[in-house]
Amino acid sequence: MSSDEIIIHPTASVHPKAELAGGVIIGPYCLVEEGVRIHRGARLEAHVTVKGKTEIGADCFFSPFCVIGTEPQDISYKGEPTQVIIGRRNIFREFITVHRGTVKGGGVTRIGDDNYFMAYSHIAHDCQVGNKTIFINAATLGGHVQVDDGATVGAFSGVHQFCRIGKLAFVGGFTVITQDVLPFCRVAGMRPVKFYGVNAIGLRRNGFPRERIQKIKEMIKIIFYSDLNTSQAVEKVKQEIEPDSDREEILNFIAGSRRGIIKKVAEEWETELE
Repeated sequence: MSSDEIIIHPTASVHPKAELAGGVIIGPYCLVEEGVRIHRGARLEAHVTVKGKTEIGADCFFSPFCVIGTEPQDISYKGEPTQVIIGRRNIFREFITVHRGTVKGGGVTRIGDDNYFMAYSHIAHDCQVGNKTIFINAATLGGHVQVDDGATVGAFSGVHQFCRIGKLAFVGGFTVITQDVLPFCRVAGMRPVKFYGVNAIGLRRNGFPRERIQKIKEMIKIIFYSDLNTSQAVEKVKQEIEPDSDREEILNFIAGSRRGIIKKVAEEWETELE
């Protein structure tokens, strides 16, 4: 088979105005509507539906029964031509749903590169997902959620609208997120969600040396383990921690928070940074 050959199974339905690049494979019983654009090497296995103004990057893989680019579940949506934009090399396992954006939310649901979405995960309207994230089975985002690079969202977790999950953060399974999760941190639970320290294992896996992790822990200790409110803690971090990209990642994240950050420390973790 040529790398430029497009393969469409006879049972698939592909609109003649859908744009397919070389090497695209459309499997049995797939549906690809007008307005869809699929880049080189992407593969739809079987029973995959792609609708609306949806762009799929190169080398993405869709397992059976994914539904991508359908209308947002938002009562204000009136059929406007909003879209889904998906980057490269993403893996979508069985029964993934991704909804296109709304006009009031910017009109675009966007997914970056190299993400892994496990079965039954849901990406709602206007969500912005970065690169190299992992969504474990049935992880669910409400509308307008932002998930930054390298974050992990645990199985059966739900993220409330307008919340943010910071860079390389880890959300444990069965967690209900109603506030923002600080970069580099671990949270889990419900009623309330609790902080479980720095995501040191995730940082090490991403090449962070010991000294860099220790500096992050020093900042986190000020924010979570002092008697200061968040604004006071931010000022103390500015005074005591030398500027670098990690410090700015944390401080900028806090400055941009609309719902506040999760700060309740799990009792069993009170001495984690001592």
